[in-house]
Amino acid sequence: MATILRDLSYRYPWLYNTISTVAAVAVGGEKRFRQLPLQNVKISKDTPVLDLCCGGGQVTRYLVQYSDQVTGLDASPWAVQRAKGNVPQADYVEALAEDMPFSDEQFEVVHTSVALHEMTPPQRQKILEEVYRVLRPQGVFTLLDFHKPTNPLFYPGLALFMGLFETETAWQLIETDLLAQLKEVGFKNCDRTLYAGGSLQVIQAQK
Repeated sequence: MATILRDLSYRYPWLYNTISTVAAVAVGGEKRFRQLPLQNVKISKDTPVLDLCCGGGQVTRYLVQYSDQVTGLDASPWAVQRAKGNVPQADYVEALAEDMPFSDEQFEVVHTSVALHEMTPPQRQKILEEVYRVLRPQGVFTLLDFHKPTNPLFYPGLALFMGLFETETAWQLIETDLLAQLKEVGFKNCDRTLYAGGSLQVIQAQK
């Protein structure tokens, strides 16, 4: 069930963004939070990059600093319009993440940030399969999302945030071993780094 605050955050994105900015202090601020998944990922000016579930372009604006071939995808027409206004340097596609209108092996890097927790388990499985399909051999999938805290002091804060803004799919994600799921899809060299008492996970996996 969606909460009232969740509905308001969709109507007024500044509300969710403000809360997210405050929460990002735990990892060193908004800029570092957005770029955590990109650490040690090799991106040059001619690297085809997909910003999956790009939202309003919060990470797209960093990706275009590295590559001239960035594509943002989101299922929401409102998000795509905001992203176009915020980061006009990228190309954008309005489509479902589980049914991407791209050819096989089109991208060298696929990135997604705090999006997989929005998906049901069947959707998430299909999305991971689609990411694998559109990545080139040796390509990298990098993501940031919630994780069950390893430090119990961080659990109340995460639980409060999820209770206010998220649905049952977020709770399902933190009980899911994403590394194992990625390996089952076919990814290799799957590495995970935990932040903020284990409440955030960054995963980088190679096709």
